[in-house]
Amino acid sequence: MPGCHNKNETINAYMKLKNYKMKIILIIIVIVISIIVVLYFFLIGNTDRSEPNIIKLDQTIHVIGLEINTDDKAIYQDVSKVAVQFNEIKKVYPIPNLKEPWASINISKDYNPEKGTFTYVVGDVVNVVDTIPPGLKSYEIPPLTYAVFPIRPKSNIAWGITMGRMKKFIYTEWLPNSGYSPSGTFGEFELHDERSLGKHPEINLYVAIKEKE
Repeated sequence: MPGCHNKNETINAYMKLKNYKMKIILIIIVIVISIIVVLYFFLIGNTDRSEPNIIKLDQTIHVIGLEINTDDKAIYQDVSKVAVQFNEIKKVYPIPNLKEPWASINISKDYNPEKGTFTYVVGDVVNVVDTIPPGLKSYEIPPLTYAVFPIRPKSNIAWGITMGRMKKFIYTEWLPNSGYSPSGTFGEFELHDERSLGKHPEINLYVAIKEKE
């Protein structure tokens, strides 16, 4: 019958259009996933799993800086927040006795594994602490044994992700399978110097350790 024939044609045309749209959607999804994968490896890359250098600091490092109480989830936002505040204070009250060449240190200390909370410090290395600008504090990096891991993000926007992945590797893979454990007296610190300002930025992450008993 003509009516049934027209109805079947309409249904077939609808199904063809629906299938065509589904194919377009699938193609778009594949393209988006491919772009994400390419950007991931281009901007972030893989975690550097090479063995760290084990060093012993022979003297205390003195730092003047600003701290913030944070946790594993908020740290990425809090880093920018405390860094901005620190730089604003320095513009008004310059830090005396700065180390030459310039070096900045970010400290992670007092970590609570149950709550995932810790104190994060942004500061500059000084030769001696005799005057502390208003709003800032002095800190000390103790002369302990440290495992030194290079942090080399593929781009400047990947600092947080690269650092987070490296720390996860250190505490869940490297330390359990090494001859060392966390020192228990100090956490870790990041050393930023002129290398962190280059086209291919790099810093060192120092993790305080001790030999396993």
